[in-house]
Amino acid sequence: MSRIASLDRKTSEVAVSGTLELDGAGHSNIATGLGFLDHMLTALTKHARFDLDLSAQGDTDADDHHTVEDCAIVLGRGIAEALGERVGIRRFASAYVALDESLVRSVVDLSGRPWPEVHLGLVRDQIGDVSSENIVHFLRTLALEARMALHVDLIRGDNDHHKAEAAFKATALALKEAVEIVNDDSPSTKGSLG
Repeated sequence: MSRIASLDRKTSEVAVSGTLELDGAGHSNIATGLGFLDHMLTALTKHARFDLDLSAQGDTDADDHHTVEDCAIVLGRGIAEALGERVGIRRFASAYVALDESLVRSVVDLSGRPWPEVHLGLVRDQIGDVSSENIVHFLRTLALEARMALHVDLIRGDNDHHKAEAAFKATALALKEAVEIVNDDSPSTKGSLG
C-alpha cells in the first residue's frame, strides 16, 4: 500500500503544490521562496525518510507568515491523507536531538486528535528569512492539520538556529517511527483513532 498524498492549496496570498510519500528515502525538492524554511523542511524530510516535492509562491515581499503557514497546512494535511485510517501504525514515538549546545525532545501521538505544545525559547526576532514566531507556528499548524498531538520542548540551548533545527530533526525522527506500519490492528483500545 503506497502512502502518498498530493499537496495543493491556493489562496490570494500563496499557492503551494507538491507530493508527499511517507515511505520514501528522505529525498526532497523544496522551493518555498524562504531559504530557512527550505532548510528546515529538507531536514524534516531527510530524517523522517519522507519524500517531499514542495513548491510555494507567496507574498514573501510583504511577510513570511502566509508562506510558512500554508506550507505547514498542506504538509500536515498531506500526512493525514497519506496515513488514511491509520490502521497498523506505531502511533506513539519520541526522539531527542542534540545539535551542538542545543537539545530538543519531540513526542508524537498520531491519535487523530490534534494538540500542539511547542516551546523552543527562541529569542531572536528572525532566523534567516523566517520570523522566529513562525518557526513555532509552523510546528503547531503541522500538528493541527496532521491531526496529531505534538510536544516539542527545548531542554537546553543558546543558538536559535540550532534550537530550531534540532526541533525539526527531533520531530522528523519521532514521525519516522510513529508512521511505521507494525501490524494490521487499530493502534487504539477504542478500536479506531480519531
